[in-house]
Amino acid sequence: MKNFNKLLAAGATLAAAGLALTGCGSKSSSSSSKQVLNWNEASELPTMDLSKATDTISFDMLNNSMEGLLRIGKNSKVEPGIAKSYKVSSDGLTYTFNLRKNAKWSNGDKVTADDFVYSWRRTVDPKTQSQYSYLFEGVKNIDDITAGKKAPSTLGIKSVGQYKVVVTLTKKIPYFKLLMGFPSFFPQNKTAVEKYGKKYGTSSKYMVYDGPFKMTGWTGTNLSWTLSRNKNYWDKSHVKLDKINFKVNKSTTTSYNLYQSKKLDQTILSTEQAKQLSNDPGYTVIKEARTNYLEFNQTKKEFQNKKIRQAIGYAIDRDQLAKKVMGSGTLPSKSVVSSGLVQNNGTDFATAAKTTVGVTLNKKKAAQLWKEGLQELGESGMTITLLGDDTDAAKKITEFIQSQLEANLPGIKVEVANVPFKTRLARAEKGQFELLANAWAADFSDAISFLDLFTTGNPYNNGKWSNAEYDKLITASKTTDAGNADKRWDDMVKASKLINEEQPIVPLFQLNTPSLLRTNVKGVVHNTAGVAYNWKEAYIAK
Repeated sequence: MKNFNKLLAAGATLAAAGLALTGCGSKSSSSSSKQVLNWNEASELPTMDLSKATDTISFDMLNNSMEGLLRIGKNSKVEPGIAKSYKVSSDGLTYTFNLRKNAKWSNGDKVTADDFVYSWRRTVDPKTQSQYSYLFEGVKNIDDITAGKKAPSTLGIKSVGQYKVVVTLTKKIPYFKLLMGFPSFFPQNKTAVEKYGKKYGTSSKYMVYDGPFKMTGWTGTNLSWTLSRNKNYWDKSHVKLDKINFKVNKSTTTSYNLYQSKKLDQTILSTEQAKQLSNDPGYTVIKEARTNYLEFNQTKKEFQNKKIRQAIGYAIDRDQLAKKVMGSGTLPSKSVVSSGLVQNNGTDFATAAKTTVGVTLNKKKAAQLWKEGLQELGESGMTITLLGDDTDAAKKITEFIQSQLEANLPGIKVEVANVPFKTRLARAEKGQFELLANAWAADFSDAISFLDLFTTGNPYNNGKWSNAEYDKLITASKTTDAGNADKRWDDMVKASKLINEEQPIVPLFQLNTPSLLRTNVKGVVHNTAGVAYNWKEAYIAK
C-alpha cells in the first residue's frame, strides 16, 4: 500500500485531540434515500495514474473506479474481474485469462486484451519511472527491461485476439493471483493516455474508467471529489451506491463534527474520542497490515554510522507510543512485518522474526551507543530534522519521537517538519530528508511485501540502505527457495532479524484505527492487506 507509504498511507492515522464529546449520532444519514455515501479522508489524493500511484488513498480510488483481471473481495478472496475465467499451466509459469466481451470503458470503448498489454508495458518502461515496477518481478524479461537491456514490448504478456491475455513467468509466484487484483496490474486505455499526455491521471477529467464507479470533481489539488456509478461497468447491476462523496479533513475534530451534523457517514477518531465513543453502535477498530517506522537517509554521513541508528532505535518507548499516544489496540512493532499478516506451520511471521534488538526501549544502551557513535564521527552533538505528514495524528507521532530522542540522547536536537502527504511522498522519493516518519501497508498477504522494500535499488528504499547479506536472503526466497515453503520462510525471517540488527529503519507500531461508520451503511469491504476499501456492493439501508 505503501507509499500507505502503501506509502501507505501514513496520513490516515489517529490524533489525540482533546475534545468534549456529546452523542455521536450514528443514525441514518440524510442521503440514504438517494444511496449517497459521504466518506472522510485524512489526506489529499496524490494521483490517478495507476503506473505512478504509490499510496493507499490513490489505490482506494483506483480500486473502485478501475478493475483488473481479477478482483479482491472480502477476506482477500480472489474473485472474477474483467477476466471471466483463467487457467494455469501445469508448471505454474503460464496464466491464460479469458476476458468478458461486455466490459467497457466509461468513454464507451471495449476493454480488450491490448489494454492490459499496453498498461503493463507502460508501467515497467523505465521512462515511466514507476516505483511499483518491481512488483512485476518474475514476469518474463522484466529484469532486462528495467535495466534498459530490452524493450518493454518483450515483457511476458501478450494478447491473443481481443479477449485473451497470456502471461508468461520465469518462476512460480505464490501470490500471483493476488497481484492481479492490485491496481498496478489493471488495464489502461491507450487512446486516453495518449490523448491527455502529461495530464493523464492528474485530475478526474483526464481519465477513463472501467470499474464500478467513475471519478468526478477532482482537480488534482482540491480536497474533495466524487465517485459516481459507472453506467458502462459490466457488473453495474451489483453496484448499489449512486455516489460516494469524499472530503479531506486532516483534523479528527473537524471530521467528527461533520459526522455529528450528518455531513459525513464515516470518520476516524482520535485516541481521546475513541475512549469516549467505544460503546457507540457505529464504533469499530479498523485493523491494518501496516507498519509505521522511522527511516534514515544513509547518504548522510551521520546515519551511515550503525551506532547512531541503533541508539535512536533503543531510545524510543514503543509501548507508550502504541498504547497511549495511538491507543485503540495499536500494537508496538516486533519487526518491520506486521503481525497477523501470514503464518507458517501455525506461527505468525512477526513472532518468528521477533528480537529484542532494534525494537525495544533501553535508555542505558541508547545513551552508550549514542556516545560511541558521536565519538566515531568526531562530534559532540547533532541536530537532525524529522520529516512527517501534517495531519493531527502525524504531528502527535513526530512530537512524541522528538521528545523521546531529546530526553534519552544527550546532545541531540530534533527539529520537526510536518508537510502535506503528497509533499512528504515527493521528498521521500527524492531523498530530501534526514529522518523520515514513514509507513508501509502490505500490498498482499505475504511477508515479502514488506521485506522487498529494503533491497538494494528498490524504489521504496528511500534511505538507500544496501546490505549484501540481506539482498542474498531475499533473492533466495524468490528463486532457489521459492518452491520450498519452509526454506523461503527461513530466508525471510533471517532477513527481518537483520533489519532489526542493522537498523536501516526503526519499526515503531502497527496501526489499528478507531472509527465511526453509520450503522445503516452496509456491504463495505475492508481488507488488512492490499487495497483497503472496496465499495462495489456497499449500500445504505433504508
